[in-house]
Amino acid sequence: MTIELELVNQPVIAGTRQVSMSQRVYDTVRNAIVQLQLRPGHLLSEAELARHMGVSRQPVREAFIKLAEAGLVEVRPQRGTFVKLISIREVQNSRFIREAIELAVIRKAAEKIKPSGIAELRELVAEQRVALGGKLIDFMRLDDDFHCAIAAHGGVEHAWRHIVSLKAQLDRVRFLGFPQATPRPQVIAQHTAVVDALERNTGVSAGRCASASATSPAARTPRSATSNGRTSRNSSTVSARVLSAPAPNSMLVR
Repeated sequence: MTIELELVNQPVIAGTRQVSMSQRVYDTVRNAIVQLQLRPGHLLSEAELARHMGVSRQPVREAFIKLAEAGLVEVRPQRGTFVKLISIREVQNSRFIREAIELAVIRKAAEKIKPSGIAELRELVAEQRVALGGKLIDFMRLDDDFHCAIAAHGGVEHAWRHIVSLKAQLDRVRFLGFPQATPRPQVIAQHTAVVDALERNTGVSAGRCASASATSPAARTPRSATSNGRTSRNSSTVSARVLSAPAPNSMLVR
């Protein structure tokens, strides 16, 4: 393995339990998969990952189990553990569920958000503007912070935690096509419109803006996997083969 993985260091927050080693290993490998450091189809070695991260094999083994449950790796008997190929169906399902949850979260936030919450959201949008020319991962982290803050001001933080648990496939596609598929200024414009609508206490209008943001073109299916605007019967297999190779971002539709 030539990829260097730095073990995620989770800060200990007062009043909370210390994050387990298996959770840190899970977060580290999950991030590497989502950010395409470990590409679809990559063979994972339990012993090698343990050596690279300086841990025993037990937390790696436990992390593999959680990664399999999350749909990010698959265990093939007598062959090993592989990074799972990106499934169009899973991407579409994740996008559908996220949109439904985001709309409900926005409506809650419109009912409860205070002026201080609006100010916080505008500050996050301002940070996104600063990050326009920076690294993609930093911009995406700010994007997540924005949606997480909306959920918090709506009093439904658990909803965002649920979104995080199911959006790994979406994030992998975002890393493949986000820079060209959805310009960062467009994302900022969508977020600005969401905050404006929330300030007017217009949950429906904000929901439409959030829906556009959550289901941005970056999460749509690769052009090679569709036929006449409809997903072909074998689209999951076709797209998986395409996405497991170092394909250019131009292979994604806008």
